[in-house]
Amino acid sequence: MCRWLGYSGGPIALEHLVLDEEHSLIKQSLESREGAETTNGDGFGVGWYTDTPGPGVYKDVRPAWNDRNLRDLCKHIRSPLFLAHVRATTGSPVQQTNCHPFRHGKWLFVHNGLIRDLDKVKRDLALAVHPDYFPDIEGTTDSELMFYLALTFGLETEPAAALERMAGLVEAIGQRHGVEHPLQMTLGVSDGDTLYAVRYSSEGDSRSLYHSESMRTLRAVYPGHAAHFSEDARAVVSEPISNLPGAWIKVQEGTLLQVRHGEITQEPFEPTLPG
Repeated sequence: MCRWLGYSGGPIALEHLVLDEEHSLIKQSLESREGAETTNGDGFGVGWYTDTPGPGVYKDVRPAWNDRNLRDLCKHIRSPLFLAHVRATTGSPVQQTNCHPFRHGKWLFVHNGLIRDLDKVKRDLALAVHPDYFPDIEGTTDSELMFYLALTFGLETEPAAALERMAGLVEAIGQRHGVEHPLQMTLGVSDGDTLYAVRYSSEGDSRSLYHSESMRTLRAVYPGHAAHFSEDARAVVSEPISNLPGAWIKVQEGTLLQVRHGEITQEPFEPTLPG
């Protein structure tokens, strides 16, 4: 499937997480330790926020490890909040419009996982997207469809509830079509202020997801480590990007995280039918 990471904190160059760490995202694109596939080479993308309104996005169909422009951009872009993603397709074409992150207005969205038997349920799910959003769907992935369903169900005003409604609809339509365990996902979603992350699957056996320990705790254990990170720096990752014991905390099954100003809050993620 895929690997992704999200960062929130003081502005840093993207290279610190995407390129430099001992098990950085670009290394995971070649050698994932906890993913469904070892190699994630079916495209990549980064999305970042700065003082410019709305997020910037760069993505391509080449493998992340083989893109010189990605390396250059990551060295020069500094951001207080960003998402990055390396893709392993579950069947949809390798094309730029299918690469993550997906963007709409101020929102960014990345996904690891799948809607099972998408061919059976795609029509019903697509018809549930609000007509105002439907023309903005550019690609063919289940991930982008999930994003526009979440927007349809209130992502702008009720992010957690909208994601639960999206998941509830996917499961209900999947079950109606006889699909066992319709949904598998970890999600990274942001409006530029808060980073949301979800770990959930219909079978209760979701793909891996971790969040970083607080910088205060890490610096007490590892004095002088990671001086370029601010006190409020936090990351959410598909798998640890460093080997420091105690630095990464596994996100429990069926959990939604909200990361803001260095604080992480957690609540149960409970899919529900919209409306």
